[in-house]
Amino acid sequence: MPVSWHSRSLRRELLGWLLLPLAAVVAFNVWTTYRNARQTADLVTDRMLLASARMIAENVRESDGIFQAPIPPAALEMFASEDRDRVIYRVNGPRGELLAGYPETLPPPQQPSGFQHVYFTGMHRGEPVQAVALSQPVVSTRGGEALVVVGQTLRGHDRLVKSLWLKTLRDEVLLVAVAGLLALFGLHRGVAPLLRLRDEVRRRDPQALEPLDTAHVQTELRPLVLALNEALAQVERQVAAQRRFIANAAHQLRTPLTLLKAQIGVGKRGSDVAAAHEALAGIGTTVEGMTRLSNQLLSLARAEQGSTLLHREKVDFNAICREAVENLAIMAMERDIDLGFDGAPAALPVSGHATLLRELATNLIENALRYTPRGGTVTVRLRAAGGARVALRVEDSGPGIPPEEREKVFERFYRRLTSGVEGTGLGLAVVKEIVSSHEGTVTLQDRVPSPGLAVLVLLPAFDG
Repeated sequence: MPVSWHSRSLRRELLGWLLLPLAAVVAFNVWTTYRNARQTADLVTDRMLLASARMIAENVRESDGIFQAPIPPAALEMFASEDRDRVIYRVNGPRGELLAGYPETLPPPQQPSGFQHVYFTGMHRGEPVQAVALSQPVVSTRGGEALVVVGQTLRGHDRLVKSLWLKTLRDEVLLVAVAGLLALFGLHRGVAPLLRLRDEVRRRDPQALEPLDTAHVQTELRPLVLALNEALAQVERQVAAQRRFIANAAHQLRTPLTLLKAQIGVGKRGSDVAAAHEALAGIGTTVEGMTRLSNQLLSLARAEQGSTLLHREKVDFNAICREAVENLAIMAMERDIDLGFDGAPAALPVSGHATLLRELATNLIENALRYTPRGGTVTVRLRAAGGARVALRVEDSGPGIPPEEREKVFERFYRRLTSGVEGTGLGLAVVKEIVSSHEGTVTLQDRVPSPGLAVLVLLPAFDG
């Protein structure tokens, strides 16, 4: 499968999050290094200027009433370099007269005195200049102080700054490159378990739904593997439910379809109207049974989807049970059974699937009516139970179910041979699945007074 150029890469994102902070640190370090390099160059230039000014100042003297300032060659030779910086200087006597140098040399921003010196910058003939002004007391009969100003253009200064800064910048860039390579190598090793997990999932047979091994999985990948295993388990449950549904439908529909085909054949061969009517009545009964079986199979399939896949909403379970009783009232009258409903005085909201809850109540009540003999009673009670639950209790005066068989009757297509009642064997199985999908419980109890059976269903109440 081709990968889009715009697809996101975990390796690139992790590398970016590693290199971005490192680049920020390097940028700050380069800036501080440039500042330190400039300070170093300033310090070197200032020391040279001050040394030259002091050498010149020491030669200022008075001879025959005249101040003189001979410039020693060493005072200027110390500035010699391949950068050919221009050196300017000026010496003023105690009365401000020019003793030596260039009159256009920059004046200091403030006049020093008593061996003080002042560093300053300015422009000379269109070039930036760094200079120092030094005050030098002169021994003479008239006293006073001489002013020495020495300045230099910044070519050598800038070259020194550039040399110091570029060397550090080169080292920092090399450091980032090496760190990037090491981080990339580390990420490749770190992402390797994730890639192995990907390859393992790709190599798996699509039919294989067994969980992935978590024994050798890193701590960070364990939640992902557990989530995958949970997803595989859900898929396996869905596939198993579909397979069971198909097998159950095929198994249960085969017999009535065969019977239906035989009844049609009997009706065709019949020579009188009575035989035809008898065949049609049999066909109607068979179709009715097949319809009920199909509905129960569909209800069972929906309930088997599990609680996480059900579309839930707030429903009034009291109204659902009352509606189920009303719909089965005719069936109770035909069987001469006293069907009663003892509902709650107010609504009992639960969070669930309305159709399945209606199927739950209908199956319980219809099952009780089928197994209750004529003249018996079936009572449906609904109350709010403790622990934020809703309790549905369906009691009948039938033969009941022995304790040793109460777990078996929840199995699909299990029918008690001694009951003498025709059915599909799916009623309580559907009830069990619906209750489980709503995080509830269902139990079978003896009716008081006996004989009879009481089915108790507990469902969580609506908490919204």
